[in-house]
Amino acid sequence: MALLSSKKRDARKSLSQPGWITLEGGFAARQCVVQDMSATGAKVTIDDPNTLPAKLRLAFSRDARTGRRCEVVWRRGKSVGIKFTR
Repeated sequence: MALLSSKKRDARKSLSQPGWITLEGGFAARQCVVQDMSATGAKVTIDDPNTLPAKLRLAFSRDARTGRRCEVVWRRGKSVGIKFTR
């Protein structure tokens, strides 16, 4: 029997959709793949996740004015977990 965590996660929706990560200031949009997403965060894969800063913006178009502010919460290989911030 699996142990249930006391912190219930938001339902994640599997996407595997192309996305764009832009750094503060809107420079250097880098393509990524949004593997899944919930109301509070997402899991993305990117070729070189170790160069990502702690704060970034995730969008579904290359336009830096769109998208949501995020913070990196974990890194595993090419996958990065991010939470949405205000």
